Amino acid sequence: MIAEPPSSIDSEAELKELTHCWAEAVHTKNLATLQKFYAPDVVMYDAAPPLVTEGVMTFARNTAEWFATWPGPIGLELKELQVHVSGDIAFSHSLNHLQGKRTGEPDTDVWMRMTLGWRKMDGVWRIVHEHSSVPFYMEPPYKAALDLKP
Repeated sequence: MIAEPPSSIDSEAELKELTHCWAEAVHTKNLATLQKFYAPDVVMYDAAPPLVTEGVMTFARNTAEWFATWPGPIGLELKELQVHVSGDIAFSHSLNHLQGKRTGEPDTDVWMRMTLGWRKMDGVWRIVHEHSSVPFYMEPPYKAALDLKP
Protein backbone atom coordinates (compact mmCIF):
# COMPACT_ATOMS: atom_id res chain seq x y z
CA MET A 1 0.00 0.00 0.00
CA ILE A 2 1.32 3.44 -0.93
CA ALA A 3 1.17 6.04 1.82
CA GLU A 4 -0.55 9.32 1.11
CA PRO A 5 1.81 12.30 0.96
CA PRO A 6 1.60 14.53 4.04
CA SER A 7 -0.98 17.27 3.88
CA SER A 8 0.31 20.76 3.20
CA ILE A 9 -2.72 22.35 4.84
CA ASP A 10 -0.88 23.08 8.10
CA SER A 11 2.01 24.69 6.21
CA GLU A 12 -0.39 26.72 4.07
CA ALA A 13 -2.16 28.04 7.16
CA GLU A 14 1.19 28.79 8.82
CA LEU A 15 2.45 30.67 5.76
CA LYS A 16 -0.78 32.68 5.47
CA GLU A 17 -0.38 33.70 9.10
CA LEU A 18 3.30 34.55 8.54
CA THR A 19 2.39 36.65 5.50
CA HIS A 20 -0.16 38.61 7.54
CA CYS A 21 2.47 39.11 10.29
CA TRP A 22 4.90 40.30 7.58
CA ALA A 23 2.25 42.82 6.42
CA GLU A 24 1.76 44.03 10.00
CA ALA A 25 5.52 44.61 10.32
CA VAL A 26 5.39 46.72 7.14
CA HIS A 27 2.28 48.56 8.39
CA THR A 28 3.97 49.47 11.69
CA LYS A 29 7.39 50.03 10.04
CA ASN A 30 8.96 47.48 12.41
CA LEU A 31 12.20 46.80 10.56
CA ALA A 32 13.67 44.54 13.27
CA THR A 33 10.68 42.19 13.03
CA LEU A 34 10.48 42.46 9.25
CA GLN A 35 14.09 41.34 8.78
CA LYS A 36 13.37 38.09 10.64
CA PHE A 37 11.14 36.91 7.80
CA TYR A 38 13.99 36.90 5.28
CA ALA A 39 16.80 34.48 4.53
CA PRO A 40 20.26 36.09 4.76
CA ASP A 41 20.77 35.67 1.00
CA VAL A 42 17.30 36.80 -0.11
CA VAL A 43 16.96 37.98 -3.71
CA MET A 44 14.41 40.71 -4.36
CA TYR A 45 12.84 42.09 -7.51
CA ASP A 46 11.24 45.12 -5.93
CA ALA A 47 8.98 47.69 -7.56
CA ALA A 48 11.60 50.36 -6.84
CA PRO A 49 15.09 50.37 -8.40
CA PRO A 50 17.52 48.68 -8.65
CA LEU A 51 16.55 45.69 -10.79
CA VAL A 52 17.84 43.26 -8.16
CA THR A 53 18.49 43.58 -4.44
CA GLU A 54 20.52 40.82 -2.82
CA GLY A 55 20.92 40.07 0.86
CA VAL A 56 18.93 40.93 3.94
CA MET A 57 21.30 43.71 4.99
CA THR A 58 20.83 45.55 1.68
CA PHE A 59 17.09 45.00 2.00
CA ALA A 60 17.16 46.44 5.55
CA ARG A 61 19.07 49.55 4.45
CA ASN A 62 16.72 50.19 1.51
CA THR A 63 13.63 49.53 3.61
CA ALA A 64 14.76 51.88 6.39
CA GLU A 65 15.14 54.64 3.79
CA TRP A 66 11.67 53.85 2.39
CA PHE A 67 10.06 53.73 5.85
CA ALA A 68 11.46 57.22 6.54
CA THR A 69 9.30 58.59 3.69
CA TRP A 70 6.13 57.66 5.60
CA PRO A 71 5.44 59.94 8.60
CA GLY A 72 2.91 57.47 10.03
CA PRO A 73 1.87 53.87 9.55
CA ILE A 74 1.81 52.39 6.06
CA GLY A 75 -1.57 51.21 4.85
CA LEU A 76 -1.18 47.69 3.50
CA GLU A 77 -4.07 45.40 2.60
CA LEU A 78 -3.49 41.90 1.23
CA LYS A 79 -6.16 40.63 -1.15
CA GLU A 80 -6.55 37.22 -2.76
CA LEU A 81 -3.62 35.72 -0.80
CA GLN A 82 -2.83 32.24 -2.09
CA VAL A 83 -0.19 29.86 -0.73
CA HIS A 84 1.19 26.77 -2.46
CA VAL A 85 3.46 24.35 -0.58
CA SER A 86 5.57 21.39 -1.64
CA GLY A 87 7.81 20.02 1.08
CA ASP A 88 10.18 22.71 2.33
CA ILE A 89 9.50 25.07 -0.61
CA ALA A 90 6.47 27.32 -1.02
CA PHE A 91 5.30 30.43 -2.75
CA SER A 92 2.54 32.88 -2.02
CA HIS A 93 1.00 35.57 -4.16
CA SER A 94 -1.39 38.40 -3.49
CA LEU A 95 -2.64 41.75 -4.65
CA ASN A 96 -1.49 44.40 -2.19
CA HIS A 97 -3.13 47.77 -1.64
CA LEU A 98 -0.51 50.28 -0.52
CA GLN A 99 -1.84 53.57 0.78
CA GLY A 100 -1.05 56.46 3.06
CA LYS A 101 0.61 59.81 3.46
CA ARG A 102 4.17 60.31 2.27
CA THR A 103 6.64 62.99 3.26
CA GLY A 104 6.89 65.63 0.54
CA GLU A 105 4.92 63.54 -1.97
CA PRO A 106 1.29 63.06 -2.93
CA ASP A 107 -0.62 60.47 -0.94
CA THR A 108 0.00 56.92 -2.08
CA ASP A 109 -2.93 54.77 -3.21
CA VAL A 110 -1.81 51.94 -5.48
CA TRP A 111 -2.48 48.24 -6.03
CA MET A 112 0.59 46.07 -6.55
CA ARG A 113 1.31 42.42 -7.24
CA MET A 114 3.52 40.43 -4.89
CA THR A 115 4.99 36.95 -4.97
CA LEU A 116 7.00 35.57 -2.07
CA GLY A 117 9.20 32.51 -2.43
CA TRP A 118 9.58 30.66 0.88
CA ARG A 119 11.98 27.92 2.04
CA LYS A 120 11.85 26.09 5.34
CA MET A 121 15.31 26.45 6.89
CA ASP A 122 16.10 24.74 10.19
CA GLY A 123 12.37 24.33 10.78
CA VAL A 124 11.53 28.00 10.10
CA TRP A 125 9.92 29.43 6.97
CA ARG A 126 12.03 32.23 5.46
CA ILE A 127 11.49 34.40 2.40
CA VAL A 128 14.22 33.59 -0.13
CA HIS A 129 12.72 35.57 -3.01
CA GLU A 130 10.37 38.54 -3.17
CA HIS A 131 8.91 40.02 -6.32
CA SER A 132 6.64 43.06 -6.22
CA SER A 133 5.50 45.00 -9.24
CA VAL A 134 3.01 47.34 -10.78
CA PRO A 135 1.87 46.67 -14.34
CA PHE A 136 2.69 49.29 -16.95
CA TYR A 137 0.99 50.39 -20.13
CA MET A 138 2.79 48.81 -23.08
CA GLU A 139 2.66 51.84 -25.37
CA PRO A 140 4.91 54.88 -25.09
CA PRO A 141 5.59 56.54 -22.73
CA TYR A 142 5.33 53.17 -20.87
CA LYS A 143 3.84 54.61 -17.68
CA ALA A 144 3.00 52.56 -14.61
CA ALA A 145 -0.67 51.55 -14.52
CA LEU A 146 -1.39 53.08 -11.12
CA ASP A 147 -5.11 53.40 -11.82
CA LEU A 148 -5.82 49.64 -11.83
CA LYS A 149 -7.92 48.09 -9.06
CA PRO A 150 -8.99 44.48 -8.50
